[in-house]
Amino acid sequence: MSANYLEKTQILDFDNHTIQSLIAERDWQALDDYNKIGAAYSFVKDEIQFGYNRSDDISASEVLADGYGQCNTKGNLLMALLRALGIQCRFHGFTIEQQLQKGAIPAYVFWLAPKYIIHSWVEVLFDGVWINLEGFILDQDYLSSVQAKFSQDKGSFCGYGIATTCLENPQTEWTGKNTYIQKEGIHDDFGLYNSPDEFYSEKGTNLSGVKRWLYQSVIRHLINMNVNRLRKASNQSRGKNAQPQS
Repeated sequence: MSANYLEKTQILDFDNHTIQSLIAERDWQALDDYNKIGAAYSFVKDEIQFGYNRSDDISASEVLADGYGQCNTKGNLLMALLRALGIQCRFHGFTIEQQLQKGAIPAYVFWLAPKYIIHSWVEVLFDGVWINLEGFILDQDYLSSVQAKFSQDKGSFCGYGIATTCLENPQTEWTGKNTYIQKEGIHDDFGLYNSPDEFYSEKGTNLSGVKRWLYQSVIRHLINMNVNRLRKASNQSRGKNAQPQS
């Protein structure tokens, strides 16, 4: 067992009381490893909604408090939960093509998105094998709304936060195997890191300067409003109320 894949970091702050309380309330420590991974994965996938936080390098406890996240920030929370449960995990860094964000990011603010956007997935060690976890990015309500909007597209699809070879049935549920939802949009592969902290200290985050300020202060809220509108269609059809994001 490698201590590097279980350590606490500034981003992976799994000793935070909110994370520890969540684990205790759900009694996840009583589960076997397969179900520990599944419980943490399903929570991050569907109880943390798809949305855009203030930055990629925020702590796991901040993601939990926000109640929403995207690939990088949801990954921060998933890694923290896994390590808190004694499950080894590591960070794999990439960039993705900006086109897969079109639709989720409205056209009138799409100019802000870099051509190649920092992306990541979580790799978890289970039964001696490293498994790629990326399918947690989109909550089921949001994914269902996109599937309904593009019901004629059964196969390859790129946009709305998705890049997959099978929109009708993407590999997003934990079954002990790799899960993906944006893999087909990957451009650069930066390799493996012990933690997101190591990656961001080397590569930085997606935006800086004035663009970063605009994104944090105004634009991400507009993007989240758009994501919520898309999700609301699915919620209404299933008799649910969409939860607003701030």
